[in-house]
Amino acid sequence: MAAVILNVLIGMVTSVISGGSIWLWQQGRNNRLLHRKAAFFGLGRGVECLIVMNDKYSKPGTTAQHDVHAMIDIATLAAELDSPISVTKGADFRGHNGDSTEFCIGGPARGSNPRTGGHLAAHLPGVKLRPYSSDEDSLAFMVGERRFLCDRRNREHVLIAKFTPRGSTRPVIVLCGQTSVGNRAGIAFLKREYRTLAKTLASTSRFCIMVRVDSIATFGHEATSLAADVTTEAFEPAERAAAAG
Repeated sequence: MAAVILNVLIGMVTSVISGGSIWLWQQGRNNRLLHRKAAFFGLGRGVECLIVMNDKYSKPGTTAQHDVHAMIDIATLAAELDSPISVTKGADFRGHNGDSTEFCIGGPARGSNPRTGGHLAAHLPGVKLRPYSSDEDSLAFMVGERRFLCDRRNREHVLIAKFTPRGSTRPVIVLCGQTSVGNRAGIAFLKREYRTLAKTLASTSRFCIMVRVDSIATFGHEATSLAADVTTEAFEPAERAAAAG
């Protein structure tokens, strides 16, 4: 009888130790995943997440629904990584992001987010945006020799870039969609694919990619895929200018 009780106690202790080991392993795994996510997005405990919002291009002073969702997605990401959050308007914000990680939402077309226009001119001179028009290349991205068209409500593109400006200690992440659908699709794509991007991009500290949003009328912002890594073409003119200087 004593032997039976002893065996039961040994079994219970073994189960507790085994369960505790699994829990510790799972906690360690979760912590490693969060650390990698924090490193990719430039966030973490005590690092401010600065969200720079755009205006709805047709109604200054208002924000498109998809852009609100993009802001919420970024805020949720920051909260997960213990980063405090602040929000400002691109038309009002001047200066460097300093020690805050900046998420800049929306493109500069028709004054939607002039700060994005400043980032593109200063850091991504290989990127050009065609103005809104009735032409085929309306709102198209021109990156080097490549052209990424906008077929509204069917197939669109969003430019996603990450870099650290001179004088800042934290990165800027630009989410520049051809419409607000693209802005929302951009952050959703990053949150879903950051682990794959961390393995395939040459650097996670500085990159520029084009993401395609397909079948918008059916799937909204969700059907996204990587269209191209345009890091070299986007940044190269600035590097040539620096070398020449």
